[in-house]
Amino acid sequence: MRTSAKAADQRIERITFDDRTMSVALRDGRVIRLPLEWYPRLLDATPVQRRNYRIETPGDCVHWPDVDEDLHVDGMLKGVPAPGYRGRRRR
Repeated sequence: MRTSAKAADQRIERITFDDRTMSVALRDGRVIRLPLEWYPRLLDATPVQRRNYRIETPGDCVHWPDVDEDLHVDGMLKGVPAPGYRGRRRR
């Protein structure tokens, strides 16, 4: 019996935030949910600054120009916090 698996499309489709998390929707239907505290620049950003992002071609990286933050989908899938993250912060 032969089966074929549909290739995962790890390109970023959209990003949303709540008070504590960032949710990254991928084109293949998966959603990566990450603690916002892992990304201090985004944690300290205003809601308007967080919404001002650009998905870079080919769709595996996202850039926030207002806070000079760049994140890659590979790191998100592996659960890698931003460089410099030092544990829980109080807000």
